[in-house]
Amino acid sequence: MWDVWIWPMVIVTVIMIAICIAGVRKSSRSFQLNEKNEIPDAIAENPYTMNPLLWIILVVSFFIFIVIFYYWASFL
Repeated sequence: MWDVWIWPMVIVTVIMIAICIAGVRKSSRSFQLNEKNEIPDAIAENPYTMNPLLWIILVVSFFIFIVIFYYWASFL
């Protein structure tokens, strides 16, 4: 099992880490420019697209779907 899925799992992990780093950089930059304690306009206008947790959940769900479909198709 590990031979087949080790590299796809590594790729998905790298993608998740990249999403986390990009999300933290973007949110920390927008909060640094904000002198008042307000939510930045970019995040207020697009709360779902700017949320890195939702992107990580989407990537992991897609990967799990591929794994489940692979094993389902192999047993048919």
